[in-house]
Amino acid sequence: MRSCVSSRLFNLIFASAALICLLCTPGFAANAAADSSPILPKQFAGWQMDGPPETGNNAASADPTDPALLSEYGFKDFEYATYKSDDGRTLKIRAARFADASGAFGAYTFYLRPEMVREGIGDQAASAGQRVLFYRGHILIDAVFSQTSVMSAAALRELAGALPRPSGNAGNLPPILAYMPHHGYQTNTEKYAEGPLGAESIGAPVPAGIIDFSSNPEVVLGEYSTPSGLATLMLIEYPTPAVAIEHLRRIDAAYHTAQSQPGVNAIENVGPFFAKRSGPIIAVAAGPISQSDAQTLIGAVNYEARVTWNENTYFDKKNNLANLLVNIILLCIIIGAISLVAGFAFGGFRMLMRRYFPGPVFGDANRQEFIALNIQETVIEVEGPSAPSGSSHKRSNIS
Repeated sequence: MRSCVSSRLFNLIFASAALICLLCTPGFAANAAADSSPILPKQFAGWQMDGPPETGNNAASADPTDPALLSEYGFKDFEYATYKSDDGRTLKIRAARFADASGAFGAYTFYLRPEMVREGIGDQAASAGQRVLFYRGHILIDAVFSQTSVMSAAALRELAGALPRPSGNAGNLPPILAYMPHHGYQTNTEKYAEGPLGAESIGAPVPAGIIDFSSNPEVVLGEYSTPSGLATLMLIEYPTPAVAIEHLRRIDAAYHTAQSQPGVNAIENVGPFFAKRSGPIIAVAAGPISQSDAQTLIGAVNYEARVTWNENTYFDKKNNLANLLVNIILLCIIIGAISLVAGFAFGGFRMLMRRYFPGPVFGDANRQEFIALNIQETVIEVEGPSAPSGSSHKRSNIS
């Protein structure tokens, strides 16, 4: 009877501990939490939000002019809000959230204008008068002051620090950006495309049909000054070198077709055209430049193999299998510790009860209790005319 009660008590403690540990594990809490959060804070650096913000997840509401392009960059949702300061100034902020930092960077380069001035806000920023454009992680911010002050940039830096950050590899920029040369680069001319609409909007010298976005390439271009003129350098990174080799053949064939058959829509008529491959990257130099300057420009692009991720692998607490295994190990350790504590507590309680309240329920403190099987073996001699000589029978008695 006492053994049955102890077993039930232990099972109850074990089940309760398992339920508590499951509810407290980080993975369970992460799954229960909401995936999205408000983009803009209620206040920052002395600026107070004036009324509730306008929110939505429709790209056409975020930008009626280019909604399809925003969707191509991985647009998720937006917030519009107006802030007021104590001195009566106003600040209107348009915030757009993308699936990853690559999308926010691409949208930033799309809205960036060459006449803007670079600012040290967020990951990259530029300003023109009362307008400041910057991105931080996977969020793009377009801020317009009614009147700027010497502290306007500092206020936006505080805002950038308060923005939500992407998890896992969603915060990584495309690795292809590291291969753009720095010498001769014209400020604010860098553009990034993830699809055909982006390639068309940035004025890529190679048409989107020849780039072939079904192969999942990434495209970046910029303008460079050379001794013979202004050139456009375009980098196309494909998943593997073999895919890049095949597409370089297509680009060369399309260029030569356009040269021999005027009017054929192959390669845009941008003057001299030069291309080379380095690993999975195709470098294209176009514009009114000499062959030597073009070779120098594309020669600065040299691929180096790196181990990295430029797409979201969902390596976070919610989707990480290793994190689940860690939580299981922690759960086992916690359950084991609770079981040990419960065992010592139950055993100590029984010892105290036997010592101070001896009796039939808890037993006597001066007597040790143990379970024993008293097995005795008895040899019985069998006698009779039918029994073999010297035969015997063994019988075991259990008491």
